[in-house]
Amino acid sequence: MIRLGVNIDHVATVRQARRGAEPDPVAAAILATLGGADGITIHLREDRRHIQDRDLHVLRQTVTTRLNLEMACSDEIIAIALKAKPDEVTLVPEKRQELTTEGGLDVQSNIDCVRKGVDQLKAGGILVSLFIDTDIEQVDLAKAVGADAIEFHTGTYADAVGRKAVGEELAKLQTAAAHAVRAGLHVHMGHGLNYQNVPAIVRIPGVEELNIGFSIISRALMVGMTQAVRDMKHAMSEHYPNPKKTV
Repeated sequence: MIRLGVNIDHVATVRQARRGAEPDPVAAAILATLGGADGITIHLREDRRHIQDRDLHVLRQTVTTRLNLEMACSDEIIAIALKAKPDEVTLVPEKRQELTTEGGLDVQSNIDCVRKGVDQLKAGGILVSLFIDTDIEQVDLAKAVGADAIEFHTGTYADAVGRKAVGEELAKLQTAAAHAVRAGLHVHMGHGLNYQNVPAIVRIPGVEELNIGFSIISRALMVGMTQAVRDMKHAMSEHYPNPKKTV
């Protein structure tokens, strides 16, 4: 089965609206795990708009599955990651003015920083993934700098309107995923995925993991975190081409 990493950033977004102690992302992680999450994903941004350093350190002590830390290629955040030791780091682009990550990391334009960051993190025993667009050149560069995995940005697919546009975006994801698998990279996908558009994604050969946050957190407001995660796992497994096969 494809793994589900639940991104709990927006639990922290609600907490930071009042700069209080609740809702606690750590409690959300526990409930998500009870619902069947295969991992927990958080983004420690340089401006600390939602997840805080404390969250990372406590989650590292309490997450019993996999902890994936999204972060910019920043000396400050790399040093924090090396101390906290998440299971995996996903390097992402980051801009202060954006509401959420707007696209994939441009490895070519940031190759020196990315290569240095990958080397440091892997030397610290941390698996490294790069969050990129469906660009074959970016896939090849991810391999060249030593990344273990890539996570394809699915936001363009999620925002596509009309059968033709959706089909074109799916084709790009399929082509890029196949190329990444041939290059020996693990394939993850995420951004903008929800209960309605995830079925087509889980049918793409080679995908090992999805990281989904906003849709699950939104549903959790109505049905609770544990049920929201169960519902997403059901949406994924119902359409998986071979439920008996493990990835």
